[in-house]
Amino acid sequence: MFINKSSDGKNNICGDKIARLRIQSGISQRALADKFQIAGLDIDKNAIQRIESGKRFVTDIELKVMAAVLEITVDALLE
Repeated sequence: MFINKSSDGKNNICGDKIARLRIQSGISQRALADKFQIAGLDIDKNAIQRIESGKRFVTDIELKVMAAVLEITVDALLE
């Protein structure tokens, strides 16, 4: 049986890293969502909250844009 969750039961493995980077940058979830939207990713503050908590899946397209906005590699987001 295939499982769509990480070993800790979350729906993504990049949420914790995104939250740390956002907090280190001193910006809010709303401000991060705005940056993603400017980059062409249609995402809101609530989606950011769900991603950071591991409740929302993240697509490969979203990962690519998020990495670019956060100035980090996709691989680094997935570590």
